[in-house]
Amino acid sequence: MSDSARLVREPLKFAYWVPNVSGGLVVSTIEQRTDWSLDYNVRLAQTAERVGFEYALSQVRYLSSYGAAQQHESTSISLALLLATEKLKVIAAVHPGLWEPAVLAKFLLTADQFSHGRAAVNVVSGWFKDEYTRLGLPWLDHDERYRRSAEFIEVLRALWTQENVQFHGDFYRVNDFTLRPGPYPVEGRPHPEIFQGGNSTAARFNGGAHADWYFSNGKDFDGFTEQYDDVTRVAIEHGRTVRFGLNGFAIVRDTEAEAKDQLREIIAKADVDSVKAFGRSVQQAGAATSDKKGMWADSSFEDLVQYNDGFRTRLIGNPEQVARRIVEYKKRGVNLLLLGFLHFIEEVEAFGTRVLPIVRELEADLEAEVERTGTVVFAES
Repeated sequence: MSDSARLVREPLKFAYWVPNVSGGLVVSTIEQRTDWSLDYNVRLAQTAERVGFEYALSQVRYLSSYGAAQQHESTSISLALLLATEKLKVIAAVHPGLWEPAVLAKFLLTADQFSHGRAAVNVVSGWFKDEYTRLGLPWLDHDERYRRSAEFIEVLRALWTQENVQFHGDFYRVNDFTLRPGPYPVEGRPHPEIFQGGNSTAARFNGGAHADWYFSNGKDFDGFTEQYDDVTRVAIEHGRTVRFGLNGFAIVRDTEAEAKDQLREIIAKADVDSVKAFGRSVQQAGAATSDKKGMWADSSFEDLVQYNDGFRTRLIGNPEQVARRIVEYKKRGVNLLLLGFLHFIEEVEAFGTRVLPIVRELEADLEAEVERTGTVVFAES
């Protein structure tokens, strides 16, 4: 059986962006019936868990910028959501350079114990220079930030899986250190899951060589496949396997026309000054790399209205159209969809009740077809 055929056996996992910063998930003046408060986020987490979401990702932001005037810190709200749920895994985004890895490792072990094995981390190498320089912290060149992240991940993993840890890198030192208690015992999971994203060559290397999961910004089929092939090649070269998450912004309405009208309204009401300011900041990330390949390097104004290129994934239509496109991404290697919504609680619930059942039916059909033919047939983009 082909590698593609093997990909279809595991059910897709679904995650949502935790709205722990104000302003919602689009940089637009359109109404967003969402809220960054703890009470709202607890209700959202409990709703998501009930309708079939397995993960949530808490954003990390330290300065008011690009529509996010207020922010809750990512690890704190992640612990709160873990304690308010029973099954949901919560991924806290963190920046190396703002955290010492041993301190974060200890915090996450506590969260992991309290939640019975549901804590996870997304290591973000950083693109917002002011968050470092205004605190008097060094701002490293692009590839150096990813080298630091690689060491950060390896220190986390060592402290979570070994005793008397010794580590001597260019950025971190650990001398005969043991953390207790260790991770909460979960079958098949040696430690809290480690996610890492990015589009650049350095990010792809880290994804294949160090992380458990690689997050891709929003991509069409060809864009995701190019990243999948690149990261998988790196993983094979290092004797590893890695799983793939893909960012998307879901607009699911009764008809395709209604969904497309909603997208047009979001973009028409974009906060132009904030989107342009965001674009100027983030597109330096791609320009700072030697091969000019990086996050947001080729994002248009319309793409940046959803600040992780979520519109590019084109999860826009009626429930069946969106479900079919999701399963096409699964055929191409996506293991997890990380989703944003305009109105979080109501749309997460609608997605879980109207889209997920169709996804599961299509997955069953796909598995049966693969069992029969041994191959996967891809639809046109």
